[in-house]
Amino acid sequence: MSINFYTNNVCLLGIKNIFKFKLHSKYIHRSVVARKITPQEVTAILSSKEHIYEFEPNLGSVKAYETNQLESNAPIEDARAEAKCLLTSGMLFGVFDGHGGASCSHVITKRLFDYICVSLLPKPLLLEYLESGNQLVEMRNETFDLVAELKTLYAQSLKSYVLKLINERQEHQFKMKDALEKAFLQLDEDIMSEARLNTNSEVDNLTLNVGLSGSVACVAHIDGPHLHVASTGDCLAVVGVYTDDDTWIAKVMVEEHNTDNLNELHRVISEHPSNEKDTVIKYERLLGQLAPLRAFGDLRYKWSREMLLEHIVPKLGENAIPPFYYTPPYLTAKPQVVHHHLQPRDKFLILATDGLWDFMSPLQVVRLVGEHMSGKVTLTPLKLPRKNMKLSEINNLLLQRRDSLKRKPVDANACTHLIRNALGGSEYGVEHAKLSQLLNLPKNISRSFRDDITITIVYFNTEYLRHPQA
Repeated sequence: MSINFYTNNVCLLGIKNIFKFKLHSKYIHRSVVARKITPQEVTAILSSKEHIYEFEPNLGSVKAYETNQLESNAPIEDARAEAKCLLTSGMLFGVFDGHGGASCSHVITKRLFDYICVSLLPKPLLLEYLESGNQLVEMRNETFDLVAELKTLYAQSLKSYVLKLINERQEHQFKMKDALEKAFLQLDEDIMSEARLNTNSEVDNLTLNVGLSGSVACVAHIDGPHLHVASTGDCLAVVGVYTDDDTWIAKVMVEEHNTDNLNELHRVISEHPSNEKDTVIKYERLLGQLAPLRAFGDLRYKWSREMLLEHIVPKLGENAIPPFYYTPPYLTAKPQVVHHHLQPRDKFLILATDGLWDFMSPLQVVRLVGEHMSGKVTLTPLKLPRKNMKLSEINNLLLQRRDSLKRKPVDANACTHLIRNALGGSEYGVEHAKLSQLLNLPKNISRSFRDDITITIVYFNTEYLRHPQA
């Protein structure tokens, strides 16, 4: 399913189920690749969407962040977003992995941070926002926009949510977990409601496309030493921890919500009658079709059979209703929410879609980023960290730099470094031939060998974390 957010052209192409094939490049037939691409071309492809942002020193717990994406689907179904909250002191980072088209992932990229921000506000600030209509977040490095008709509709939905929050707000103690859950669930509820519009206008087609497609999401909210991660689906958030004995630990913050997770599997089965225990999950998928067990959108697994018959079957046919569809909803957007109090040993946070985790474990990824941090210093001229250093201290600094030169990376951006190693890595290092094959696959078969990859790395300010109140 596809949707063009730059024009009003809409194409209902039905539902495409995404199946993952973890195939080694040695199984790619030589005739598939027209020619080998040069190392320079490989680097140009890998770095075309990379981005880095560095913050002013000593302003908070976030020192810098990097992002990158590599598409496999055409158009890419992954999305990413980074923003500063303007009415609170937090920062937001998110990665989103769409399926059945790019519609849903692109829409929640544009909307979810606003829903989170208003969910965090006390009643006086909600009233102030409602009166002023000021911007809630300052988005960074945006790469696409929504058509005007959708912007107007989505603004109305957000306003309705703010009014709902104002009416619900009590004096009870604020809980971040509840706020994040509420934001995720309300946005998904609005997506479902918007898909039911019956004005027979172009907007109906647009919102229906969003509701028919789906997306998982993993979002981090960072405010001083407090890191909250909210995840729906199978993206991962991993903190890289550097221990006192100079080793790296990968602290996986959230679970994958798929059939590999037994707790999640039991949750889904328990929510339906016992006579459905053999049909709720088939072929390691929800109703035999959908891999993630939590997601935004995907109205075919949430609406009642009657609603599907009325609104969806006339457009897509009888196969639009999944088999064994007896007691919907089968799918939820409710996130798992985890809090972590950042410590000086926590060096960075990695958010990535499963296109990366298909190739690498969290520990491999953390080690690669840690090594990249050590080697990256050699890409810039040597600067003495302070004046009046002793000769012995300068000598030690030079010795450290010499050791770092051995790990000098090809890529200045660690996300690019990860993608290079994910696709080309072997026990002997990065193999150019392997990279060339996987990057030069025809669009119609690329998805069978690799998924879209989206990575965001957030680097923490160690000095701030040592003295968070300073």
